[in-house]
Amino acid sequence: MNKTVNINLAGISFHIDENAFGKLSRYLDAIRKSLKGADGSEEIMQDIEARIAELFSEKIHFQSQVISLKDLDEVITVMGQPEDYEVDDEIFEENPKSSNSYSKSTGNAKHKQLFRDIDNKYIGGVSSGIGHYIGIDAIWIRLLWVILVLAGLGSPIFIYILLWILVPAAITTSDKLKMTGEPINISNIERKFKEGFDNVTDRVKNVDYDKYGNKVKSGASSFFDSLGEIITTIFKVFAKLIGVFIIFISLSTIIGLVVGFFTMGTIDFWGSNEMTEYIAMVDTTNVPLWLWALLGFLAIGIPFFALFILGLKLLISNLKAMGATMKIVLIVVWALSIIGLTILGIKQATEKAYDGNYIEEKALSIRTLDTLHVKMRADNQFSHKLGRDSDLEIKYTKDEQRIIYSTNIRMNIKSTTDSIGKIIIEKTAEANNSLDAKKRAEAINYNYSFENKTLNLDGFFTTPVENKFRDQQIEITVFVPEGTIIFSSEDVSSYYSFDSYFNEASKWDKQAHYFKMHKNKVACLDCEEKIDISENAKTLENTESQKETDSVSPQKTKSWEEKVIDDLKSKENSKSNTFKSI
Repeated sequence: MNKTVNINLAGISFHIDENAFGKLSRYLDAIRKSLKGADGSEEIMQDIEARIAELFSEKIHFQSQVISLKDLDEVITVMGQPEDYEVDDEIFEENPKSSNSYSKSTGNAKHKQLFRDIDNKYIGGVSSGIGHYIGIDAIWIRLLWVILVLAGLGSPIFIYILLWILVPAAITTSDKLKMTGEPINISNIERKFKEGFDNVTDRVKNVDYDKYGNKVKSGASSFFDSLGEIITTIFKVFAKLIGVFIIFISLSTIIGLVVGFFTMGTIDFWGSNEMTEYIAMVDTTNVPLWLWALLGFLAIGIPFFALFILGLKLLISNLKAMGATMKIVLIVVWALSIIGLTILGIKQATEKAYDGNYIEEKALSIRTLDTLHVKMRADNQFSHKLGRDSDLEIKYTKDEQRIIYSTNIRMNIKSTTDSIGKIIIEKTAEANNSLDAKKRAEAINYNYSFENKTLNLDGFFTTPVENKFRDQQIEITVFVPEGTIIFSSEDVSSYYSFDSYFNEASKWDKQAHYFKMHKNKVACLDCEEKIDISENAKTLENTESQKETDSVSPQKTKSWEEKVIDDLKSKENSKSNTFKSI
């Protein structure tokens, strides 16, 4: 039966056999003598005691267990004999020959364990830890991560985060020796200390002692402490995921802004082209495009750069913050860019603040029961197609002069109580004051012709490029007496206003039709069923000649009209209601 002794080793209490205690004392005294006079000897002794306490803790399975002489011998075998510990004066110099831990990773090691090297990290120390494990410099691992991410493989980011969560950090001295695959003995502990691990001692004290001191806590306390650590870890992981998302969004936006800036900002330097011409037509500020691009880049890019820094801080806890001067400069530049864009935006908006119009009116020799043919015409030097379009375009004339071209024309035909018809052309434009808007409207060039009861209208208008794009448009209104027959060609249908009587009467079929104008109403004569237009036109021609002979007497005119109506009604009956009742 042997006596037991209670000892306090590295802050942890152990029950040890009396014989084992004597041998341990002699062992530590021998090591202390070998370190006598060496700088940092006390710190090294604390590391050694902490490592011995760690090995003792691994051998006991319950609190009252006693450390035997056999257990001590096994620990000494791991730590090494005192005579194996040689003090080299060279390692006490201020600048050691080498402090590169990677060169030692390639030595003959019995085994290695994967840890995160938090002493040589940029984000989480995963790349550095893998570098130790496979024996290469961490820079190549980091470059590989970057290449995989830039190649469009998003999975490396999630793999990195997963390794960050699952792989433990090398905190204690023994963890760092295991990470590099070096034996955990006295010589290596000393070398680690001398090679510049300035914070190893503090970490061994603060982590190793706490780790093994926690074993004497009650089960309930350990459970809640572990639960708290798990919750904290979950929040940290969630914060890092948010950081990754913020970095991805902000970096993508910044890259897009840089590309946009060098694309739009350099257009002015490549001479005039189609894009610059259109931008010049819209822009009223006369500011160079590169200034617009620069202000937009700064106004949007600086906030996203701040988000990028925020994302990095969520990922890297020890990231150095920007200096106060840099922050003030960025805030001032951002504020100036916002002010500049606001001023230019107000100037651009005020250029279209007022509407102006210019009206032309001319009589048309169209009387009741006349047939008016309405047609649209194109100019082949601009476009052979007809159809309403609200866009303004830049075109070139035959003599290579630039003009503004548009088909933004609205048309309507209405009834009038006057004896003859008329045409009203209203031109509109925008400007920063009413007078300039009226001048821009007056500068719109539009032509039409009226001959032999045929109204030929241009399906387009032009204006000089000096007037720029100011929402120029034309509205044409043709007034005809009630009872007038109107032949609307197919090209005209797309120019009618949405509220036009002709759209409703023709059921929006966009075809050529004969219409008769009533008071505030239009009747389509051939919309439901097709008839022989030539025959109908011949009938109308005969009725017109009959009208001319009977025009001397109002009574005769009335009876003539009744005759025309009866004739049309008879044709309706003979052709199964081809025409509507007039």
